[in-house]
Amino acid sequence: MMKIGVSSNALKHSGGLERYAMDLVRGFAAAGIELAFFARRFDMSLPEARMVEPHRIRVSFLPGKLRERWFSWRLRRARRAAGVDVLIGCNRVDSSEIAICGGTHLGFLRATGRAPKRSDRWQIALERRQYERASVIVAHSQLMHDELRELYGVDEPKICVLYPPVDGARFAPIDAAQRMALRRRFGFADHEIVLLFPSSSHERKGLPLIEAALRDTALPVVLAVAGRPPEHTSARVRYIGYVKDIEDGYRAADFTILASKYEPFGLVGVESAMCGTPVILPASVGCCDAIAPHAKFVFAAGDVADLRATLERAVRGRLTIQQSQPRWQSELARDAVLYDTSVAGHADALLALATHIRGAN
Repeated sequence: MMKIGVSSNALKHSGGLERYAMDLVRGFAAAGIELAFFARRFDMSLPEARMVEPHRIRVSFLPGKLRERWFSWRLRRARRAAGVDVLIGCNRVDSSEIAICGGTHLGFLRATGRAPKRSDRWQIALERRQYERASVIVAHSQLMHDELRELYGVDEPKICVLYPPVDGARFAPIDAAQRMALRRRFGFADHEIVLLFPSSSHERKGLPLIEAALRDTALPVVLAVAGRPPEHTSARVRYIGYVKDIEDGYRAADFTILASKYEPFGLVGVESAMCGTPVILPASVGCCDAIAPHAKFVFAAGDVADLRATLERAVRGRLTIQQSQPRWQSELARDAVLYDTSVAGHADALLALATHIRGAN
């Protein structure tokens, strides 16, 4: 029987690829696959920790900028000792047969306009080794596919685009009465059009651009910031705290908005659409291709005038259906996402890749 390994920075509740790695654990466990998990840290209180064979690679004794390379080096021996046949790398490691690309460092630097430092060059070098040595690179969006081709020179046949999974039971619409109760819980007035801005990195997620677009508008719009507190609040910008059950934030809002400088995929967009709340996103966000036209409003990245015009169009349209369509969220959620979001389907696709790789070696 094939033994699969997953490498991640940690097995714990977090965002990005760490959350994705936990999805893989559940998907493979449900399929009855024996799984070795390699990480720096494990939260052993999680049920996912009991679904894997844990292998901790200690890095805490090293300076932060050296930890990634040390982990990658130690992983080579650890996977051999564990008897892993195919390794899925959800972090930068140079011994994975399947490399998960949920973002590239060269793409990030280009999008943010930041000059590379020595530590950036180390990360890029490790990324290049990972992509060169992997049998398959799973790109989480067409944007990542394009960066792999353009910035890293990866051959087309080596790239497989697979959008990341999303929990369809958790992210789903609710009825109008439940939605009104959530709006009261968050303090949203009936007449307000609420733009939910979920963010822990406001500059990167584009808060300054959104604030500029809302300045002096006559629209009855409130920007509800969920996550890290903004530097300042106002009648227009409201902080609603850290929302653990973010699906309730999506359901209570009228729109979810991001204006990110760099967003390789953007699960926020898909999660919101699955809850029946349309999204307002720049065209540069990776998940735009995965969301149906009726569930999104797209503007030119970094263009405050286009964002302002897009907000006008979105809000005016929303006001026309405020009273006439009480089931608008359920209607919008139908066919809002253009791929199979199930964890089981994603795990099956990775398992097929792993089986092919093992058979070819």
